[in-house]
Amino acid sequence: MQVRDATTSDGEACAAIYAPYVRDTAISFEAEPPAAAEMSARIEAALATHAWLVAEEADQLVGYAYGSQFRAREAYRRSCEVSVYLDRERRAQGVGRLLYTALLDRLAARGLHTAVAGYTLPNPGSERLHQSLGFEPVGVYRDIGFKFGTFHDVAWVQRQLDPAPDRQLRAPSGS
Repeated sequence: MQVRDATTSDGEACAAIYAPYVRDTAISFEAEPPAAAEMSARIEAALATHAWLVAEEADQLVGYAYGSQFRAREAYRRSCEVSVYLDRERRAQGVGRLLYTALLDRLAARGLHTAVAGYTLPNPGSERLHQSLGFEPVGVYRDIGFKFGTFHDVAWVQRQLDPAPDRQLRAPSGS
C-alpha cells in the first residue's frame, strides 16, 4: 500500500470511490456524484492550500483523504476540515487510518493547528476511526441534513495537530 499526493489525473478514480457514498448513503449530503472533472478541480484546489492524498495498491486507488478550509474568516486560517473516503471493499482494513495519519502529519507540517471532521450519524466505523486517531467529540448538529426523505444528525469532532502550540503566535524577532 502506497500513500501519495493526489494529482488531477486521480479525479476519475476518486469520483468512482465517492459516487456510492453519494448515491446510496447519507454519509455524503451531495445529491449527485461529481463527475471526474469536478473531482479533479477539487483535488487541485485542496493541493493548493491544504492536501489531498490517495492510497494505492497494485496501481489501483483504494481511498483518499483531504484537508480543506474550515471557514472563510481570517481567524480560522490555522484550522481545517478533513475527510476520508475508501473503496467500499476496503473499509475496516486500516486504509483510513493510514491515509488520515499521513494527512494529519502533512497538515501539521503546513502550519495548521486544528483539524475538524463531521460525519453523519449513525456511523460507527467513522466514529471508531476518528476516536482512535485522537479526535474528540465537540457536538452534534441535530436534523441538519435532509436526504432520502429524512433528516440526519451530524457529529463533529476535532483534534489538535501541533503537539505543543504557542497559544499566542508571535512575529519572529526583529519584525
